[in-house]
Amino acid sequence: MASSGELVYLGCYTRESGGGGQGIVAARRDPVGGGLDVLGTAAITPAPSFLAWHPSLPVLYAVNELDEGRVSAWAVADDGALTGLGTWSTEGAEPCHLAVSPDGAQLFVANYGSGSVCVLPLDEAGMPGEHTDLVTHEGHGADPERQEQAHAHMVSPEPRGGGLLAVDLGTDAIYRYDVDPVAGRLLPRLPPVRTAPGTGPRHLARNPDGLHCHVVGELDATVTTYGLDLGGTLHERGRAATSTRPGKAQPSEIAVGRDGRFLYVANRGVGTVSVFAVADGLPSYVTEVETGGSWPRHFAMVGDHLYVVDERANTIEIFAVDPGTGVPAPAGGPVSVPSPTCVLPQRQTVQSY
Repeated sequence: MASSGELVYLGCYTRESGGGGQGIVAARRDPVGGGLDVLGTAAITPAPSFLAWHPSLPVLYAVNELDEGRVSAWAVADDGALTGLGTWSTEGAEPCHLAVSPDGAQLFVANYGSGSVCVLPLDEAGMPGEHTDLVTHEGHGADPERQEQAHAHMVSPEPRGGGLLAVDLGTDAIYRYDVDPVAGRLLPRLPPVRTAPGTGPRHLARNPDGLHCHVVGELDATVTTYGLDLGGTLHERGRAATSTRPGKAQPSEIAVGRDGRFLYVANRGVGTVSVFAVADGLPSYVTEVETGGSWPRHFAMVGDHLYVVDERANTIEIFAVDPGTGVPAPAGGPVSVPSPTCVLPQRQTVQSY
């Protein structure tokens, strides 16, 4: 598929989920200038809204965000071509996020619609099997429209293995689990960590130091910083607004730069990426950068470049990140892609904290 340059894969909403894409799109990245050359649809599959790599094998996974949720898997050839390995039920509705354990033994999936976390075992070739556990969260939050029930939104395995954090927008909670490596079951660490009422926690980003993490609130437009201890307990250390712009911000993605000095948050509604300096784990607002559209759904940092996908503008914007200030500046684009929802760099460059 690609003769030179790094490959990037893009998840999209398709007609099954009200979008205009056909499946997973492949693009070639210029590692020097950061430009993207869209190669076309690499795999036709319904609503692959989030993508993830196996940690050591050339296998790519995608959620299929449908009423009857599924995950799909592909073997990735040396030239980037995708060969389908199959699809498996997530035992829930509208899966929106997935991640693989550091040892490559389990695939974790967050079912947004049914508020549950599903565990699928992976064999030595990265092939999923039938689920080994399904944990359904209970309760609701302060917002009667968005928090009428549990809505699992992200799964974050502990980088050293053994545990899992599950972020639930509907119940204002972060659930902590130990993972049984033999049975593939989730063992709750009680109690769950409760955010401020109405936060609507969406995604979580870990600091490279392993001592802090940051949780973005989709409903109240905040980022909450937690200290992490060796037992997996989270201690709230501070909160900050994700945007200073007028209008309603609905944050989406959050990530920490590779050296741990800067934190980034995408703000839908106001169309910005906010930059925070991180000192002692606590973020301090630096600035906001306009993304060229109103609905930045996701972004990825690759080398010195930031790639922002705007679901409603049908574009990818490219930014060069100043290594000293951490501030992104436009460096190309927009690149047209229908209904993009996720950007995934090739496996060798994926950052894991």
